Formats: sequence, C-alpha cells, structure tokens
Amino acid sequence: MLSSRYLIFHLKISLPHPLKSLLGKAMATETSNKSQGIDLGGMRKPYNEKHNTFTEDSLVAKEPIKQFQSWFDVACQTPNILEANAMCLSTASNTGKPSARYVLLKGFDKEGFRFFTNYSSRKGIELEENPFAALTFYWEPLLKSVRIEGAVKKLPAEASDEYFQSRPRSSQIGALVSSQSQAISSRQVLVDDEEKLTKEYADEKIPIPRPDKWGGYVVIPEVIEFWQGQSTRIHDRIRFRRPSSSEEPDGVLTHQGDEGWIYERLAP
Repeated sequence: MLSSRYLIFHLKISLPHPLKSLLGKAMATETSNKSQGIDLGGMRKPYNEKHNTFTEDSLVAKEPIKQFQSWFDVACQTPNILEANAMCLSTASNTGKPSARYVLLKGFDKEGFRFFTNYSSRKGIELEENPFAALTFYWEPLLKSVRIEGAVKKLPAEASDEYFQSRPRSSQIGALVSSQSQAISSRQVLVDDEEKLTKEYADEKIPIPRPDKWGGYVVIPEVIEFWQGQSTRIHDRIRFRRPSSSEEPDGVLTHQGDEGWIYERLAP
C-alpha cells in the first residue's frame, strides 16, 4: 500500500483541495504513529472502590510474616490464581545490572522466604556476587501485591537434599539435565540427556543424587510492603521494615510493630 507521503510528494498530479487536506491529515497521523509507537494509554482496569481500602486497622498482625500468611492463604484459595507461590525474583550483578525472572516460593517463616534453583544460573551467579534480592508477588484477582527485600544466603545442604528428594523423579532428572542459562545447540540435546538419565534411574529404588550445582536459598527480609489497588490510583501501601539501630517510631509517620518491626504508610 502506498503511503500518504508518497502520494503527496511523488505523484505529479493536481488534486482537489479537500483531497489534499485529507491526505495531509493521513500523513500527519502516519508520522505521529511512527514517533509514538504503540499507544497503550487507554489500557486501564478498575480496581477497588473507595469503600474497600487497606488501612492500618485491616492488618491481621503488627508484623509482616503473619500478614503475608493471611494474604497468601486467601490467594491459595482463590480459584483464578493458578500458582499463588509464583514470585518475581530480582537480582543484580556486582556492577548493578539487574535481571528478573519468576520462581516458586517453597516455604517461609520468620527466618525468611525460601526457593530452590540452579547455582550456576544467571541468578545464582548474581547472588554469589551480590547477595541481595527482591521478591514480588502479584495476585491479580485480589488486586494485591507484596514486595520483599533482603539479604540472601544459601540453605544448608541437608535442607536442599531433603527438598530435592521430595520432588517428582522427572523433576529431579530435569535438574540433572539442565545447565541452566547456558547456551545449547537445540532442544534435542536436553531430550537425549533426559532419555539417558531416565534409563539410568529406571529403578525407582535407586535414589537420584542432588547435583552440587542445585540447591536452595533464603531471602532474609529487611523490608516487606503490602499493596492494594484502588480505582482512583490512590493505592494503599503499608510497609514493614527493620529500623536502624538509633531509630525510634514517632507514632505519626512510623509505628512500633511486633517482633522488632516498624511500619508506615507510603504515598502511592
């Protein structure tokens, strides 16, 4: 299809004024579309209305682990949420270059939030260089999100062994097959290795050993923020954090929580 620009500047014909005007507008629209790319400004969904807000009185506990468990339990019971434990794990290299991917939460308590992965993957390498991470949960049907930030350390080998042996054997073999984040020539490489190992461990009485390159981490929370969306975009944000050694809550902006936490409301 010929563009309006071509028609105006390259066709040596005399056009009636209304047609010239129409083509001029088309050319302006074409130029505008090229400069703006794809406009998603109209993509907007309603969230909670003003009568359904998340206030400090709504907290089930004055510490974030019990509050997280409360929201997590509801997410697990919500039919439209397939994996309530899916979370975006964000890491950064020692030069500050960030990366993010989804993993599955495999346990939590007051000590932290646990997940398992390949130590030689990009995230594993970055956590070795820069042992800090952020986790983000978003439960869309509930219009709720939780953000967690903290230091990261590897779980003891015994904990990784125990979890590895609880996985389906096909998943155990998958961990042996994959040199995660490394370039390979084709999917067939993985298929061939999987078939070989499946035959090797066909006898289910033979345990599959956890590879040294695979294991668990725990994110030790320093900050946990709870977010609930509002249609006005005046969203609710309540953040729990560990105070600095000399910090005292003032009862106005910061409030004393339990288990050594303080909490505060953030502007959206």
